[in-house]
Amino acid sequence: MRTVLWRRGFTLALALCTAVALIPPTSVAAAPAGPPARPAPPASPSPGLTNHPLTAAPSPLDNPLKGFARFYFPGDNQNQGYPRSLAWSYFGLSEVMTSATNCATYDWSIVDNALTEIASYGNQAAIRFYMEYPGGTGSHPGNAIPHCFDGHVAYRNNTFWGTVSPDYDSPYLLTAVSNFVAAFGARYDGDPRIGFINLGIVGLWGEWHTWPFDTDTADGYPNLMPTDANGARIVQAFDAAFNRTKLEIRYPDSAGGAANARDIGYHDDSFCYKEGFPLAGVTLPQSLGGASYAQLQRALNMGVENKWITASMGGEVRPEIQSSAFAAWPGGSGQVDNMKACIELEHTTWKINQGSQSYAANDPNVAAAVRLMGYDLTATNAYFQNSVTGNATVGVTLVNNGVAPFYYPWTMSLGLKDSAGTVVKTWDTPWDLRTVMPLKIRAFPDWSVGADPTYRDFGYPQYFQSQVSLGGVANGSYQLVMRVKNPLEAVSANAKKLRFGNATQNADGWLGLGAIGVGGGGGGDTAAPSTPTGLAVTGTTPTSIGLSWNASTDNVGVTGYQVFRNGVQVASPAGTTFTDTGISGSYSYTVRARDAAGNVSAASSAVTGSTGTTTPPGLVLDDFDGTPPYPSAAQNDLGRWTGGNCFLNGGGSGVVSGGALALQYDNCGWFGSDVPTDVSAYTYLVVRVRGAAGGEQNHFNLSLGGTTKKFGEYTVDGGGHPAITTSFQDIRIPMAANGINRASPAQLAMGFWFGGNSTITVDSIGFAN
Repeated sequence: MRTVLWRRGFTLALALCTAVALIPPTSVAAAPAGPPARPAPPASPSPGLTNHPLTAAPSPLDNPLKGFARFYFPGDNQNQGYPRSLAWSYFGLSEVMTSATNCATYDWSIVDNALTEIASYGNQAAIRFYMEYPGGTGSHPGNAIPHCFDGHVAYRNNTFWGTVSPDYDSPYLLTAVSNFVAAFGARYDGDPRIGFINLGIVGLWGEWHTWPFDTDTADGYPNLMPTDANGARIVQAFDAAFNRTKLEIRYPDSAGGAANARDIGYHDDSFCYKEGFPLAGVTLPQSLGGASYAQLQRALNMGVENKWITASMGGEVRPEIQSSAFAAWPGGSGQVDNMKACIELEHTTWKINQGSQSYAANDPNVAAAVRLMGYDLTATNAYFQNSVTGNATVGVTLVNNGVAPFYYPWTMSLGLKDSAGTVVKTWDTPWDLRTVMPLKIRAFPDWSVGADPTYRDFGYPQYFQSQVSLGGVANGSYQLVMRVKNPLEAVSANAKKLRFGNATQNADGWLGLGAIGVGGGGGGDTAAPSTPTGLAVTGTTPTSIGLSWNASTDNVGVTGYQVFRNGVQVASPAGTTFTDTGISGSYSYTVRARDAAGNVSAASSAVTGSTGTTTPPGLVLDDFDGTPPYPSAAQNDLGRWTGGNCFLNGGGSGVVSGGALALQYDNCGWFGSDVPTDVSAYTYLVVRVRGAAGGEQNHFNLSLGGTTKKFGEYTVDGGGHPAITTSFQDIRIPMAANGINRASPAQLAMGFWFGGNSTITVDSIGFAN
């Protein structure tokens, strides 16, 4: 019977093909976001460390939080069939809101029981709540509207599916659902038993549609969906309630795109299916033969095709094709679309796939797909001295050959194993696995950057380095090891280990990095750091001079720098930038590096900087003086389009005050201003800017004339890089030296999708000599 109790039930599958196909987007944006800017490159290993190359091997197929999920049924062996680490379960809202009279009473036992059993197999759960489910699941009701809604919320019949739809615009329902979501988050946010939560609640199967009773009323059916504003209330409630567990919503345009500026991913529940006459894909975009309503076409329409960088992409392999989904890997056949393209362009991390239980464990096509999904991590090199005393500096380079990052801040630890294989010492590191981005990403044809398939460099081999104390470790020979701790281990002894694609990966989760000898005594650190290089002036104002330099290296670790003005120390910054303020005139600067033992490097080469007077650019693009008004006129000072979206102020566009534009962002935000003229007569792009905290130059990219870089990666005169401070400064970027096409600049754009949150204030943007 379970074969007909899947998410929809095969008895409804053919009807659903049409149902999913005809769900129209609720809103349309102007254009795709385009190729994302690359993250900042990592640091390099400290000199003096020995390189230990590591051997790659196929990664495990049941790594946590990726791959296929099977349905949870009480008492089933979750580890039978194809290797997996996820289980999927629906819950009816009425199964938790059980009181007939009090909507604020919750019985979580059905959820807890499922999560506990799933965890006992070492797996994490992906879950969703619903109120209407055609036919039910066999173990959960078809009508899951809580009885405490009775008499307070109007009910309507969806005669096509035989379901009851509550009035999703009811203030009573919206309050009760918002309170439920808050309680849901208070109880389960960060619960190690849960990997992903679909927003659910609204529509058939909680999929945020009520087809054919939807917004397309031209077909004669009334609309049973909530308004975008009321849908956005539910989205906001989830976003407020869950800050640690990853959330996903069905469509990028659900509730008018209310989730797109939030840390919420998407779940494509008809993954890589083709339907209609002629066949058209419902995942791939129109540029690859998809339908106008395809999942990725909707993402392109909303400009959120790069949301995967910070938010997970889940869903379900369409039930009708699960048995044959990978038979024609990678290209697909018949109703199976190009599966490899679907995974690569959606950046899929996980999918419900009940049919996976029948896959052969040695099927190479399925294995290739599972390894491609989500993260696929390999350690390429370890760096450490072969014999150490007192302290040891350890570095590791990781590469990600998957299509998505790992989305959780799981602890990465180093350890020592003795000759018997016993771990005798461990150290937790501050290393963030989420920063190991895919090395390559596939370009959409819509980006017009090359013929399909075109793959672009994105992530880097990510380098991590830390110093650990060997205090208490007996002299001898050890194996240096590394692991990633699954928080589920605190709940279940069977928790699946995150393992790397390496020949020295052990089943216990520890990855062998190489042999290391620990000697006695300490000896102390007497080696000075390397001399800083690349000291340059990054910007000036009438009262300040900005400086930047390249990082120094040390056998143990650099702890900071000393900045000297005319031979006198004036600052001790921890990083590689400094702004000297409250000055006027011309000065000579040098920089020295220091380490924890007090060793100081030789002085850098000197650089001279002079404060200057503020002069307006020779050609003003935007100076935000109110003429024309921003953003109401949607024009810059050259009379062409300008605007923004996704910012936290000004309704998403930013706020102009005092002749400057403040852009408040939290890992989201886009500003654009068209440049309709040849600027070859000018040498510099000049951005007069300040930050709320300083250091915001790595929070956003800037695009102009075919060049896109993080703002802090542009090169300024003298070889330095821009550094934003808390005071306004004119940052002058030489256009030709940075590869900017001055003859055809097209549009100046800034994108804030690099994990930062702050406010920058732009006084003016223009061009000068």
